[in-house]
Amino acid sequence: MTPPSVLALDFDGVLCDGLKEYFKTAWMAYCKLWQPSEKTPPAGLAESFYRLRPVVETGWEMPLVLKAVVDGLAETELLADWPTIAKRLVSQYNLDPATLMAEVDGLRDRWIADDLHSWLAKHRFYPGVSDRLKAILQTDTHVAIISTKEGRFIQQLLQQEGIDLTDLQILGKEVKRSKANTLKELIQIFPTATFWFVEDRLKTLQTIQQHPELAEVALFLADWGYNTSGERLLAEQDPDLHLLSLSQFNQDFSSWINS
Repeated sequence: MTPPSVLALDFDGVLCDGLKEYFKTAWMAYCKLWQPSEKTPPAGLAESFYRLRPVVETGWEMPLVLKAVVDGLAETELLADWPTIAKRLVSQYNLDPATLMAEVDGLRDRWIADDLHSWLAKHRFYPGVSDRLKAILQTDTHVAIISTKEGRFIQQLLQQEGIDLTDLQILGKEVKRSKANTLKELIQIFPTATFWFVEDRLKTLQTIQQHPELAEVALFLADWGYNTSGERLLAEQDPDLHLLSLSQFNQDFSSWINS
């Protein structure tokens, strides 16, 4: 395959592991919504949340995952049918996703304003990816980050890593477009480019596969991100997807495609 002239990257689960931040933010939102008498998370709740993180598509779902676990729903059930369960919880507790999202973002904003250092400390970049990204930015390959995370949060974290944002395009939640539509817009900007896209959500890649205009985009599932063994197996069996390891990501593009 021809190396990419445009490399599009998801952020959470590809470059950055924010599980500890997600859990703390989710727990703060949970406490505000359901007012538990005990403000310390129950034993094992964080670990359960980490295992269930692959079901979360956008941030407003995070406190709902905690509510489902506290209510006693089995992890296997949540992994198998989270969208249906999430809708049921929204209806059961008379919630609004937009309001939930504003609450989650507001809590995160206040945390950043009050104690930026502790917020940054809850994130870690996956081993080697910062150096690899810096190296790519020194080449002719254009890099775009396409994420459902707010672009301002992404900027804070990249700056903490010492990554130069000058030649890096960040397209976060604020663009209010699906990743498929964002890729289409990038293709219009770079009509002759070779596109590669790295994402950790199989569902997102499968959605992109449904768009004929994106047929030439090489799609990679990051096997170190927020996905399950079953999803990785499906990606491995799909001739139009490439299962990518962290070791491969940190090497030259020629190592990304399994022979």
